[in-house]
Amino acid sequence: MSRSAAGYDLTPLTEAQIQEKAAGLTPEERDVLLDHGTEHPFCGTLLDNKLDGVYHCRLCDLPLFSSSAKFDSGTGWPSFFQPFDRDHIRYIEDTSLGMSRTEVRCPRCDSHLGHVFPDGPPPTGQRYCLNSIALVFRENR
Repeated sequence: MSRSAAGYDLTPLTEAQIQEKAAGLTPEERDVLLDHGTEHPFCGTLLDNKLDGVYHCRLCDLPLFSSSAKFDSGTGWPSFFQPFDRDHIRYIEDTSLGMSRTEVRCPRCDSHLGHVFPDGPPPTGQRYCLNSIALVFRENR
């Protein structure tokens, strides 16, 4: 079993486990998480969320981003300057759409989350631009 510094199991799910978890997804959730789609800007349910908590992967529930790292990028998608744990994000070179970008995926279930860009605020200078539909927010209580 592979564990992150934060203590979470990062063992990749099998294809059968992914399909079992995906059985309850809506067509829109499947399009983003499994088919690498993108939701329209300014329509995501988590864009304006200001509550204190953690954003988890919709498919496998791995914690991905803390509300303390969220900022308003003005792009229309929830944006964060760093992940919950650096091992909780997988980076893939994306050359689709005729440009070079860095796609971010969940390391456990390989779900597409969004992209990361080098134009974020301090301290990291990173902007993780995510699809709300790829996330589940769990409020700290």
